[in-house]
Amino acid sequence: MSNGKQIPLSQDELEKITAEYPTPFHLYDEKAIRENARAFYRAFSWAPDFKNYFAVKACPNPTLLKILQEEGMGADCSSLTELIMAERTGFGGEEIMFSSNNTPESEFVEAARLGAVINLDDISHIETLEKSAGIPELISFRYNPGEARFSNAIIGSPQEAKYGVTREQIVGAFRSVREKGAKRFALHTMIVSNELDENCFADTAQLLFALAVRLKEEAGIRIEAINLGGGIGIPYLPEEKAVDFERLSKKIAALYDEILVPASLDPTRVLFECGRMVTGPYGYLVSRVRHVASKYKEYVGVDASMADLMRPGMYGAYHHITVPSKEGQPHDRIYDVTGSLCENVDKFAIDRLLPEIDPGDLLVIHDAGAHGHAMGYNYNGKLRSAELLLREDGTVQLIRRAETVDDYFSTVRFPGTPVKI
Repeated sequence: MSNGKQIPLSQDELEKITAEYPTPFHLYDEKAIRENARAFYRAFSWAPDFKNYFAVKACPNPTLLKILQEEGMGADCSSLTELIMAERTGFGGEEIMFSSNNTPESEFVEAARLGAVINLDDISHIETLEKSAGIPELISFRYNPGEARFSNAIIGSPQEAKYGVTREQIVGAFRSVREKGAKRFALHTMIVSNELDENCFADTAQLLFALAVRLKEEAGIRIEAINLGGGIGIPYLPEEKAVDFERLSKKIAALYDEILVPASLDPTRVLFECGRMVTGPYGYLVSRVRHVASKYKEYVGVDASMADLMRPGMYGAYHHITVPSKEGQPHDRIYDVTGSLCENVDKFAIDRLLPEIDPGDLLVIHDAGAHGHAMGYNYNGKLRSAELLLREDGTVQLIRRAETVDDYFSTVRFPGTPVKI
Protein backbone atom coordinates (compact mmCIF):
# COMPACT_ATOMS: atom_id res chain seq x y z
CA MET A 1 0.00 0.00 0.00
CA SER A 2 1.28 3.46 -0.84
CA ASN A 3 1.35 6.17 1.80
CA GLY A 4 0.60 8.79 -0.83
CA LYS A 5 -2.79 10.45 -0.45
CA GLN A 6 -4.08 10.32 -4.01
CA ILE A 7 -7.65 10.07 -5.28
CA PRO A 8 -8.48 7.83 -8.23
CA LEU A 9 -10.59 10.40 -10.10
CA SER A 10 -10.11 13.93 -11.37
CA GLN A 11 -12.16 16.93 -10.28
CA ASP A 12 -14.17 16.78 -13.53
CA GLU A 13 -14.85 13.07 -13.13
CA LEU A 14 -16.04 13.59 -9.55
CA GLU A 15 -18.33 16.42 -10.63
CA LYS A 16 -19.89 14.16 -13.28
CA ILE A 17 -20.59 11.54 -10.64
CA THR A 18 -22.23 14.09 -8.34
CA ALA A 19 -24.60 15.04 -11.17
CA GLU A 20 -26.12 11.55 -10.85
CA TYR A 21 -25.42 10.76 -7.22
CA PRO A 22 -25.70 13.77 -4.89
CA THR A 23 -23.14 14.18 -2.13
CA PRO A 24 -22.34 12.94 0.37
CA PHE A 25 -21.43 9.42 -0.74
CA HIS A 26 -18.79 6.79 -0.10
CA LEU A 27 -16.76 5.73 -3.12
CA TYR A 28 -14.62 2.55 -3.28
CA ASP A 29 -11.84 1.77 -5.76
CA GLU A 30 -12.24 -1.83 -7.02
CA LYS A 31 -8.89 -2.02 -8.81
CA ALA A 32 -6.93 -0.87 -5.78
CA ILE A 33 -8.81 -3.24 -3.46
CA ARG A 34 -8.09 -6.21 -5.72
CA GLU A 35 -4.42 -5.31 -6.13
CA ASN A 36 -4.00 -4.94 -2.38
CA ALA A 37 -5.67 -8.31 -1.72
CA ARG A 38 -3.40 -10.01 -4.26
CA ALA A 39 -0.30 -8.45 -2.71
CA PHE A 40 -1.30 -9.78 0.73
CA TYR A 41 -1.86 -13.28 -0.62
CA ARG A 42 1.41 -13.25 -2.58
CA ALA A 43 3.31 -12.36 0.57
CA PHE A 44 1.88 -15.38 2.42
CA SER A 45 2.02 -17.84 -0.47
CA TRP A 46 4.42 -20.00 1.60
CA ALA A 47 1.74 -20.63 4.24
CA PRO A 48 -0.34 -23.81 3.83
CA ASP A 49 -3.82 -22.97 2.49
CA PHE A 50 -3.50 -19.35 3.61
CA LYS A 51 -6.70 -17.31 3.99
CA ASN A 52 -7.74 -13.90 5.21
CA TYR A 53 -11.26 -13.83 6.64
CA PHE A 54 -12.34 -10.29 5.82
CA ALA A 55 -13.89 -8.64 8.88
CA VAL A 56 -17.39 -7.94 7.57
CA LYS A 57 -17.97 -5.30 10.24
CA ALA A 58 -15.35 -3.09 8.59
CA CYS A 59 -17.29 -2.61 5.36
CA PRO A 60 -20.48 -4.70 5.16
CA ASN A 61 -21.47 -4.39 1.52
CA PRO A 62 -22.28 -7.53 -0.52
CA THR A 63 -20.66 -6.20 -3.71
CA LEU A 64 -17.37 -5.63 -1.92
CA LEU A 65 -17.62 -8.98 -0.15
CA LYS A 66 -18.08 -10.71 -3.50
CA ILE A 67 -14.97 -9.00 -4.89
CA LEU A 68 -12.97 -10.21 -1.90
CA GLN A 69 -14.36 -13.74 -2.20
CA GLU A 70 -13.18 -13.75 -5.82
CA GLU A 71 -9.72 -12.85 -4.50
CA GLY A 72 -9.73 -15.85 -2.17
CA MET A 73 -10.92 -14.30 1.07
CA GLY A 74 -13.40 -15.65 3.55
CA ALA A 75 -15.84 -13.72 5.73
CA ASP A 76 -15.32 -13.08 9.44
CA CYS A 77 -18.77 -12.50 10.96
CA SER A 78 -19.71 -11.35 14.45
CA SER A 79 -23.51 -11.20 14.31
CA LEU A 80 -26.57 -12.86 12.81
CA THR A 81 -26.97 -10.10 10.24
CA GLU A 82 -23.39 -10.51 9.08
CA LEU A 83 -23.88 -14.28 8.79
CA ILE A 84 -26.96 -13.73 6.64
CA MET A 85 -25.12 -11.21 4.46
CA ALA A 86 -22.22 -13.63 3.97
CA GLU A 87 -24.58 -16.44 2.98
CA ARG A 88 -26.55 -14.29 0.56
CA THR A 89 -23.30 -13.11 -1.01
CA GLY A 90 -22.29 -16.71 -1.69
CA PHE A 91 -20.04 -17.66 1.23
CA GLY A 92 -20.60 -21.00 2.90
CA GLY A 93 -19.06 -23.62 5.14
CA GLU A 94 -15.53 -22.95 6.31
CA GLU A 95 -15.33 -19.83 4.17
CA ILE A 96 -17.11 -18.21 7.13
CA MET A 97 -15.64 -17.73 10.57
CA PHE A 98 -18.06 -16.76 13.31
CA SER A 99 -16.29 -14.78 16.04
CA SER A 100 -18.70 -13.13 18.45
CA ASN A 101 -19.03 -12.37 22.13
CA ASN A 102 -21.95 -12.53 24.54
CA THR A 103 -23.53 -14.68 21.82
CA PRO A 104 -27.23 -15.66 21.83
CA GLU A 105 -28.13 -19.28 21.15
CA SER A 106 -29.93 -18.37 17.92
CA GLU A 107 -26.70 -17.10 16.38
CA PHE A 108 -24.84 -20.29 17.22
CA VAL A 109 -27.67 -22.20 15.55
CA GLU A 110 -27.35 -20.11 12.38
CA ALA A 111 -23.56 -20.41 12.30
CA ALA A 112 -23.83 -24.17 12.69
CA ARG A 113 -26.43 -24.37 9.91
CA LEU A 114 -24.00 -22.59 7.59
CA GLY A 115 -21.16 -24.90 8.57
CA ALA A 116 -19.12 -21.87 9.66
CA VAL A 117 -16.01 -22.18 11.80
CA ILE A 118 -17.31 -21.27 15.25
CA ASN A 119 -14.78 -19.36 17.32
CA LEU A 120 -15.81 -19.46 20.99
CA ASP A 121 -15.10 -16.41 23.12
CA ASP A 122 -15.73 -17.88 26.58
CA ILE A 123 -15.75 -21.27 28.30
CA SER A 124 -19.41 -20.80 29.27
CA HIS A 125 -20.21 -20.80 25.55
CA ILE A 126 -19.27 -24.48 25.32
CA GLU A 127 -22.44 -25.44 27.17
CA THR A 128 -24.51 -22.87 25.27
CA LEU A 129 -23.29 -24.17 21.91
CA GLU A 130 -23.77 -27.80 22.91
CA LYS A 131 -27.33 -27.13 24.05
CA SER A 132 -28.35 -24.98 21.08
CA ALA A 133 -26.56 -26.39 18.04
CA GLY A 134 -24.31 -29.21 19.23
CA ILE A 135 -20.52 -29.29 19.30
CA PRO A 136 -19.25 -29.29 15.71
CA GLU A 137 -16.38 -31.37 14.39
CA LEU A 138 -14.22 -28.24 13.98
CA ILE A 139 -14.05 -25.74 16.83
CA SER A 140 -11.91 -22.70 17.60
CA PHE A 141 -11.25 -20.66 20.72
CA ARG A 142 -10.33 -17.01 21.03
CA TYR A 143 -7.37 -16.71 23.38
CA ASN A 144 -6.76 -13.83 25.80
CA PRO A 145 -3.17 -13.92 27.10
CA GLY A 146 -3.82 -11.41 29.88
CA GLU A 147 -0.77 -9.74 31.34
CA ALA A 148 1.50 -11.97 29.27
CA ARG A 149 0.94 -9.69 26.28
CA PHE A 150 0.67 -5.94 25.79
CA SER A 151 -1.92 -4.37 23.51
CA ASN A 152 -2.55 -0.96 21.98
CA ALA A 153 -4.91 1.91 22.73
CA ILE A 154 -7.87 0.81 20.60
CA ILE A 155 -8.15 -2.75 21.95
CA GLY A 156 -6.93 -1.89 25.44
CA SER A 157 -5.09 -4.04 27.95
CA PRO A 158 -5.88 -7.77 27.44
CA GLN A 159 -6.65 -8.33 31.13
CA GLU A 160 -9.23 -5.53 30.93
CA ALA A 161 -10.84 -6.89 27.75
CA LYS A 162 -14.13 -8.76 27.71
CA TYR A 163 -12.87 -11.04 24.95
CA GLY A 164 -11.37 -14.49 25.03
CA VAL A 165 -10.41 -17.52 27.09
CA THR A 166 -7.67 -16.99 29.67
CA ARG A 167 -4.25 -18.68 29.95
CA GLU A 168 -5.54 -20.77 32.84
CA GLN A 169 -8.68 -21.86 30.97
CA ILE A 170 -7.43 -22.55 27.46
CA VAL A 171 -6.13 -26.14 27.82
CA GLY A 172 -9.23 -27.23 29.72
CA ALA A 173 -11.47 -25.60 27.13
CA PHE A 174 -10.00 -27.67 24.32
CA ARG A 175 -10.13 -30.85 26.41
CA SER A 176 -13.79 -30.19 27.15
CA VAL A 177 -14.89 -29.82 23.51
CA ARG A 178 -12.85 -32.88 22.52
CA GLU A 179 -14.69 -34.91 25.14
CA LYS A 180 -17.95 -33.61 23.67
CA GLY A 181 -17.11 -34.78 20.16
CA ALA A 182 -14.90 -32.16 18.47
CA LYS A 183 -12.20 -33.68 16.28
CA ARG A 184 -10.57 -30.66 14.62
CA PHE A 185 -9.21 -27.61 16.42
CA ALA A 186 -8.25 -24.02 15.64
CA LEU A 187 -6.81 -21.17 17.67
CA HIS A 188 -7.39 -17.42 17.43
CA THR A 189 -6.54 -14.16 19.14
CA MET A 190 -7.09 -10.45 18.48
CA ILE A 191 -4.80 -8.27 20.55
CA VAL A 192 -4.16 -5.05 18.62
CA SER A 193 -6.14 -2.83 16.27
CA ASN A 194 -4.96 -0.37 13.63
CA GLU A 195 -1.33 -1.20 14.39
CA LEU A 196 1.51 -0.27 12.02
CA ASP A 197 4.35 -1.95 13.93
CA GLU A 198 4.83 -5.30 12.20
CA ASN A 199 6.67 -6.65 15.25
CA CYS A 200 3.34 -6.71 17.09
CA PHE A 201 2.02 -9.28 14.64
CA ALA A 202 5.22 -11.32 14.76
CA ASP A 203 4.88 -11.34 18.57
CA THR A 204 1.29 -12.56 18.20
CA ALA A 205 2.44 -15.37 15.90
CA GLN A 206 5.11 -16.38 18.38
CA LEU A 207 2.52 -16.39 21.18
CA LEU A 208 0.03 -18.57 19.33
CA PHE A 209 2.60 -20.91 17.81
CA ALA A 210 3.99 -21.57 21.29
CA LEU A 211 0.48 -22.12 22.62
CA ALA A 212 -0.18 -24.67 19.87
CA VAL A 213 2.90 -26.58 21.02
CA ARG A 214 1.70 -26.39 24.62
CA LEU A 215 -1.73 -27.74 23.68
CA LYS A 216 -0.12 -30.67 21.89
CA GLU A 217 2.19 -31.47 24.78
CA GLU A 218 -0.28 -31.01 27.64
CA ALA A 219 -3.52 -32.21 26.09
CA GLY A 220 -2.69 -34.06 22.88
CA ILE A 221 -4.62 -31.40 20.93
CA ARG A 222 -3.44 -30.93 17.33
CA ILE A 223 -4.18 -27.38 16.21
CA GLU A 224 -4.76 -27.34 12.45
CA ALA A 225 -5.28 -23.60 11.94
CA ILE A 226 -3.98 -20.51 13.75
CA ASN A 227 -5.80 -17.22 13.19
CA LEU A 228 -3.52 -14.31 14.01
CA GLY A 229 -6.51 -11.95 14.11
CA GLY A 230 -6.73 -8.64 12.35
CA GLY A 231 -5.43 -5.30 13.44
CA ILE A 232 -3.04 -4.48 10.59
CA GLY A 233 -3.38 -0.73 10.44
CA ILE A 234 -3.31 1.77 7.61
CA PRO A 235 -1.31 5.00 7.31
CA TYR A 236 -3.97 7.59 8.01
CA LEU A 237 -1.31 10.29 8.32
CA PRO A 238 0.53 11.11 5.08
CA GLU A 239 3.90 10.66 6.77
CA GLU A 240 3.08 7.19 8.09
CA LYS A 241 4.18 4.04 6.31
CA ALA A 242 2.02 1.01 5.66
CA VAL A 243 2.91 -2.42 7.01
CA ASP A 244 5.24 -4.20 4.58
CA PHE A 245 3.46 -7.48 3.81
CA GLU A 246 6.59 -9.22 2.54
CA ARG A 247 8.68 -8.26 5.56
CA LEU A 248 5.93 -9.24 7.99
CA SER A 249 5.44 -12.56 6.20
CA LYS A 250 9.14 -13.41 6.42
CA LYS A 251 9.13 -12.83 10.18
CA ILE A 252 6.10 -15.07 10.66
CA ALA A 253 7.56 -17.75 8.36
CA ALA A 254 10.77 -17.78 10.42
CA LEU A 255 8.74 -18.28 13.62
CA TYR A 256 6.72 -21.03 11.93
CA ASP A 257 9.94 -22.87 11.08
CA GLU A 258 11.43 -22.22 14.52
CA ILE A 259 8.43 -23.24 16.65
CA LEU A 260 5.91 -25.36 14.74
CA VAL A 261 8.11 -27.44 12.47
CA PRO A 262 10.29 -28.98 15.25
CA ALA A 263 7.09 -29.81 17.16
CA SER A 264 5.80 -31.80 14.16
CA LEU A 265 2.99 -29.26 13.70
CA ASP A 266 3.68 -28.65 10.02
CA PRO A 267 1.41 -28.15 8.13
CA THR A 268 -0.63 -25.70 10.20
CA ARG A 269 -2.78 -23.15 8.41
CA VAL A 270 -1.98 -19.49 9.04
CA LEU A 271 -5.03 -17.24 8.91
CA PHE A 272 -5.87 -13.57 9.40
CA GLU A 273 -9.13 -11.65 9.83
CA CYS A 274 -8.03 -8.25 8.54
CA GLY A 275 -10.69 -5.79 7.44
CA ARG A 276 -9.38 -2.24 7.79
CA MET A 277 -6.22 -2.67 5.72
CA VAL A 278 -8.09 -4.50 2.94
CA THR A 279 -10.57 -1.77 2.01
CA GLY A 280 -9.79 1.19 4.27
CA PRO A 281 -7.30 3.11 2.11
CA TYR A 282 -9.43 2.60 -1.00
CA GLY A 283 -12.62 4.22 0.20
CA TYR A 284 -13.40 7.94 0.10
CA LEU A 285 -16.14 10.08 1.61
CA VAL A 286 -17.04 12.72 -0.98
CA SER A 287 -18.77 15.80 0.39
CA ARG A 288 -19.63 19.30 -0.77
CA VAL A 289 -19.08 22.55 1.12
CA ARG A 290 -22.27 24.32 2.17
CA HIS A 291 -20.95 27.23 4.19
CA VAL A 292 -17.69 28.89 5.16
CA ALA A 293 -18.12 30.68 8.49
CA SER A 294 -15.88 33.01 10.44
CA LYS A 295 -16.48 32.98 14.21
CA TYR A 296 -13.82 32.62 16.88
CA LYS A 297 -12.35 30.17 14.39
CA GLU A 298 -12.75 29.56 10.66
CA TYR A 299 -15.24 26.82 9.83
CA VAL A 300 -15.94 24.83 6.67
CA GLY A 301 -19.39 23.27 6.86
CA VAL A 302 -19.92 20.26 4.58
CA ASP A 303 -22.98 18.17 3.74
CA ALA A 304 -21.51 15.02 5.32
CA SER A 305 -21.44 14.61 9.09
CA MET A 306 -20.19 12.40 11.86
CA ALA A 307 -23.11 10.14 10.98
CA ASP A 308 -21.21 9.29 7.77
CA LEU A 309 -17.75 8.92 9.32
CA MET A 310 -17.61 8.61 13.08
CA ARG A 311 -13.88 8.09 13.65
CA PRO A 312 -12.70 11.73 13.82
CA GLY A 313 -15.40 12.72 16.29
CA MET A 314 -15.29 9.50 18.29
CA TYR A 315 -11.53 8.94 18.47
CA GLY A 316 -10.05 12.23 17.37
CA ALA A 317 -8.71 10.22 14.44
CA TYR A 318 -6.94 11.93 11.56
CA HIS A 319 -8.40 11.56 8.05
CA HIS A 320 -6.62 13.37 5.25
CA ILE A 321 -8.72 15.82 3.22
CA THR A 322 -8.20 16.71 -0.42
CA VAL A 323 -9.81 19.66 -2.21
CA PRO A 324 -9.57 18.35 -5.80
CA SER A 325 -10.05 21.70 -7.52
CA LYS A 326 -7.39 23.44 -5.40
CA GLU A 327 -4.58 20.96 -4.84
CA GLY A 328 -2.16 23.26 -6.62
CA GLN A 329 -2.95 26.17 -4.33
CA PRO A 330 -1.10 26.98 -1.09
CA HIS A 331 -2.44 25.20 1.98
CA ASP A 332 -2.27 28.34 4.09
CA ARG A 333 -5.72 28.61 5.69
CA ILE A 334 -6.57 26.99 9.02
CA TYR A 335 -10.06 25.53 9.28
CA ASP A 336 -12.22 23.24 11.33
CA VAL A 337 -14.16 21.05 8.88
CA THR A 338 -17.57 20.29 10.36
CA GLY A 339 -20.83 18.52 9.73
CA SER A 340 -24.28 19.68 10.80
CA LEU A 341 -25.04 17.43 13.77
CA CYS A 342 -26.04 19.11 17.01
CA GLU A 343 -22.78 17.92 18.57
CA ASN A 344 -19.61 19.98 18.74
CA VAL A 345 -17.48 16.87 18.17
CA ASP A 346 -19.01 16.61 14.68
CA LYS A 347 -15.74 17.59 13.02
CA PHE A 348 -13.70 15.88 10.33
CA ALA A 349 -10.68 18.07 11.03
CA ILE A 350 -9.58 20.60 13.62
CA ASP A 351 -7.10 23.37 12.84
CA ARG A 352 -6.35 21.79 9.46
CA LEU A 353 -4.20 23.60 6.89
CA LEU A 354 -6.13 23.69 3.61
CA PRO A 355 -6.33 25.93 0.55
CA GLU A 356 -8.88 28.73 0.72
CA ILE A 357 -12.30 27.06 0.65
CA ASP A 358 -15.45 28.36 -1.03
CA PRO A 359 -19.06 27.16 -0.83
CA GLY A 360 -19.65 24.55 -3.50
CA ASP A 361 -16.14 23.06 -3.36
CA LEU A 362 -15.89 19.27 -3.25
CA LEU A 363 -13.91 17.76 -0.38
CA VAL A 364 -12.64 14.19 -0.46
CA ILE A 365 -12.01 12.58 2.92
CA HIS A 366 -9.50 9.74 2.63
CA ASP A 367 -9.22 6.29 4.21
CA ALA A 368 -12.97 5.94 4.71
CA GLY A 369 -13.22 2.45 3.23
CA ALA A 370 -13.43 0.70 6.59
CA HIS A 371 -15.32 1.66 9.75
CA GLY A 372 -16.82 4.54 7.77
CA HIS A 373 -20.25 3.87 6.29
CA ALA A 374 -20.37 0.76 8.48
CA MET A 375 -20.54 2.88 11.64
CA GLY A 376 -23.20 5.24 10.28
CA TYR A 377 -26.27 6.09 12.29
CA ASN A 378 -29.43 8.20 12.26
CA TYR A 379 -28.97 10.63 15.14
CA ASN A 380 -30.58 14.01 14.37
CA GLY A 381 -32.58 12.22 11.70
CA LYS A 382 -29.54 12.00 9.45
CA LEU A 383 -29.94 9.60 6.54
CA ARG A 384 -27.16 7.21 5.61
CA SER A 385 -25.40 8.06 2.39
CA ALA A 386 -25.02 6.04 -0.80
CA GLU A 387 -22.10 3.73 -1.53
CA LEU A 388 -20.56 3.73 -5.01
CA LEU A 389 -17.99 1.46 -6.62
CA LEU A 390 -15.44 2.70 -9.12
CA ARG A 391 -15.14 -0.38 -11.33
CA GLU A 392 -11.91 -1.49 -12.93
CA ASP A 393 -13.19 -0.29 -16.31
CA GLY A 394 -13.72 3.25 -14.98
CA THR A 395 -17.50 3.07 -14.71
CA VAL A 396 -19.28 3.83 -11.44
CA GLN A 397 -21.83 1.45 -9.94
CA LEU A 398 -24.34 2.18 -7.19
CA ILE A 399 -23.87 -0.58 -4.60
CA ARG A 400 -26.08 0.91 -1.88
CA ARG A 401 -28.59 3.67 -2.43
CA ALA A 402 -28.88 6.57 -0.05
CA GLU A 403 -31.51 6.27 2.64
CA THR A 404 -34.75 8.22 2.25
CA VAL A 405 -37.09 9.82 4.73
CA ASP A 406 -39.47 6.91 4.12
CA ASP A 407 -36.70 4.49 5.18
CA TYR A 408 -36.20 6.46 8.38
CA PHE A 409 -39.89 6.37 9.28
CA SER A 410 -40.52 2.79 8.13
CA THR A 411 -40.16 1.25 11.60
CA VAL A 412 -42.14 3.78 13.65
CA ARG A 413 -45.87 4.08 14.26
CA PHE A 414 -47.29 7.60 14.46
CA PRO A 415 -50.19 8.15 16.86
CA GLY A 416 -53.48 7.30 15.21
CA THR A 417 -51.86 5.16 12.48
CA PRO A 418 -53.65 1.80 12.11
CA VAL A 419 -51.47 -1.19 12.83
CA LYS A 420 -51.49 -3.84 10.10
CA ILE A 421 -51.84 -7.39 11.40
